[in-house]
Amino acid sequence: MERATVIVAIDGPSGTGKSSTSKAVAAQLGLSYLDTGAQYRAITWWMVNNGIDIEDPSAIAAVAGKPDIVSGTDPSAPTITVDGTDVAGPIRTQEVTSKVSAVSAVPEVRARITELQRSIASDAENGIVVEGRDIGTTVLPDADLKIFLTASPEARAARRSGELKGADVHATRDALLKRDAADSSRKTSPLAKADDAVEVDTSDLTLQQVIECVVTLVEEKRAGK
Repeated sequence: MERATVIVAIDGPSGTGKSSTSKAVAAQLGLSYLDTGAQYRAITWWMVNNGIDIEDPSAIAAVAGKPDIVSGTDPSAPTITVDGTDVAGPIRTQEVTSKVSAVSAVPEVRARITELQRSIASDAENGIVVEGRDIGTTVLPDADLKIFLTASPEARAARRSGELKGADVHATRDALLKRDAADSSRKTSPLAKADDAVEVDTSDLTLQQVIECVVTLVEEKRAGK
């Protein structure tokens, strides 16, 4: 029996296990994978690299259409390039991380990246897991399955500082809460849970348990089609 193509939207704040879960679920189920946060980081990296004033939304808006951003959707080896340059490493720097919220808040940037995300999702022949902050609400409101991952600020900070080897948990927690506030309060496509999303609190779950939970939800959705 041919399996139905399924589009899965996974949203939630940083440190909830979104990326690790999304990649693993996509790999396990033979789906494509898209890290939308990486695309916002990529356009931010381009702005920084080209000397665009991050404090000036009109300057950002004026060049939002310039960079050519290409996302590879293989969950075992996702790639991202800007104008042909591999930026998978550079987009994770502290400089880009500190500026991504400001760039992401510019409506022209969101319109450009949202359009890119929709075209990638519609081209995914076997279905796709798309992770981000506004996928279920804005980018793919008709996704077959929407999942919203949450976790306590403490759990998220512990995970994130574990990833950032030796980072101060308290400082990390403060940075996460600041990012949440920026993402939740922006006017264009704020971080929000879709009304029809399934909420999964990952605070007390291992990554493997979260993956199993999401895989089950996707398989149930596929079977029910």
